[in-house]
Amino acid sequence: MDVRRGTSKALQPSPKEHPPTPESTASAKASDALPLPLYLTNAIFFTLFFSVAYYLLLRWREKIRNSVPLHIVTFSELAAILSLIASFIYLLGFFGIDFIQSFIVRASNEAWDLDVDDSDVVDDHRHRLLTCSPSIADRLIPAISSVEDEEIVDLVIRGAIPSYALEEKLGDCKRAVRIRREALQRITGRSLQGLPLDGFDYNSILKQCCEMPVGYVQVPVGIAGPLLLDGFEYTVPMATTEGCLVASTNRGFKGIYASGGATSAILRDGMTRAPVVRFPSAARACHLKFFIEDPSNFQTLAHEFNRSSNFARLQGVQCSVAGKNLYMRFSCSTGDAMGMNMVSKGVENVLKYLQSDYPDMDVIGISGNFCSDKKPAAVNWIEGRGKSVVCEAIIKDEVLKKVFRTNVATLVELNMLKNLAGSAVAGALGGFNAHASNIVSAIFIATGQDPAQNVESSHCITMMEAVNDGQDLHISVTMPSIEVGTVGGGTQLASQSACLNLLGVKGASKELPGSNSRLLATIVAGSVLAGELSLMAAIASGQLVKSHMKYNRSSKDVCKVVS
Repeated sequence: MDVRRGTSKALQPSPKEHPPTPESTASAKASDALPLPLYLTNAIFFTLFFSVAYYLLLRWREKIRNSVPLHIVTFSELAAILSLIASFIYLLGFFGIDFIQSFIVRASNEAWDLDVDDSDVVDDHRHRLLTCSPSIADRLIPAISSVEDEEIVDLVIRGAIPSYALEEKLGDCKRAVRIRREALQRITGRSLQGLPLDGFDYNSILKQCCEMPVGYVQVPVGIAGPLLLDGFEYTVPMATTEGCLVASTNRGFKGIYASGGATSAILRDGMTRAPVVRFPSAARACHLKFFIEDPSNFQTLAHEFNRSSNFARLQGVQCSVAGKNLYMRFSCSTGDAMGMNMVSKGVENVLKYLQSDYPDMDVIGISGNFCSDKKPAAVNWIEGRGKSVVCEAIIKDEVLKKVFRTNVATLVELNMLKNLAGSAVAGALGGFNAHASNIVSAIFIATGQDPAQNVESSHCITMMEAVNDGQDLHISVTMPSIEVGTVGGGTQLASQSACLNLLGVKGASKELPGSNSRLLATIVAGSVLAGELSLMAAIASGQLVKSHMKYNRSSKDVCKVVS
């Protein structure tokens, strides 16, 4: 079928969801499967039933008169008996046909249910799957019911329409998701029951956050706080499925608050991108390195870099040579955006400019991993990427004893042996902490950051030492590469935007561009400080296992809860 020439009504763009008409909502009926019209089929089976019944009665009467056993039947009598049974089954279904038809549409969706009659265990040759009865909400997931949508599902399954093109062809994002979801279930034979469909604005992610959606994943959001940081209080949203994490961080906030709060400082603010280029010789690569690092050429490079954005401002370029290859690590400010796309466009401008003077330069890639993005790298640990933040607090001795049930000396010793010496023994890169990534990931997911950038954003060294004649504890976290933004990407989604609004950093700052993203970075560092303090205290006092057994283990029958 030529889809481009033979477009049906189902493929016409529908900007808005109109009330369904009788024609558009017509669904498949049981009688549609019959080869003849319903009234003819009914007449045939009525006639067959009574004719065969009359014939069998006559035959049985003759057998009784002639003393022939009834269980001895001829071929014609056997055919008559089978015809009687078949016609009886049809007539039984006929009288309940309207009742049966009401289940046909629903059957197309419930065919994917994982229920087993009286057993919660589904066995196959690969694994054993424990299943629970679906909840009422799951049973109400809309099914594909219109003829037009069924036609499109069939076209997607046969490959006539690419699944990724549904939004463009239909002009209705939610309808496209529903059709893609149904096609996926039929192709794979696997149910998506439990993956929500309704309650999400799919228009908000089109060409921005996610391609080919079939639903969305629910992650619970807890709040911890208040965090007293730099004289202001913040209630911190944390999206996580790890029990005890929010409670532990909240305990850290309590201890910091009782001790007068924490303070923070931004050491550096610049996103990086490092293309790799190749020359015919190492000498030529070195020539460009010297040109770029010459201070007299910086303004020219900055002019080319900055012209693609109102916020991107080149801060510097760090070069590294490997044979004939040159890696140039551009660093720039990006306002309140995380800034990856912004810096990449600026780098492209500079590369085009350089090629006019260096025609023998071969651009191998816009990213040569000297950036370094979404990977643990020493260059980020040493030079920083995104926001470099340090956060500190002095925790009073009485607070340690009352809130954390430990003391200064025990925490200092544990930090030295675990976070410093233990991480060194493990060969850690940027991992001189207890669980910074736990807090970073939870806040990133809640506020619409890129979760993959948790890798370098969790680089952290936690320091503890006794102060005030050993009576109090000085604790600090230094995080050189927190990569956050308050505009763009997932920050514009409704749920994530609400969490940013809770922190008071939603959107871009009009008064001081970049201040919202910098504040968010300090909140992340302050939350990590609290998480480090609470976890280290739990380990020092022997409460870790006990608290996880209390908050991270469920004794409930999940199947009963769901149903």
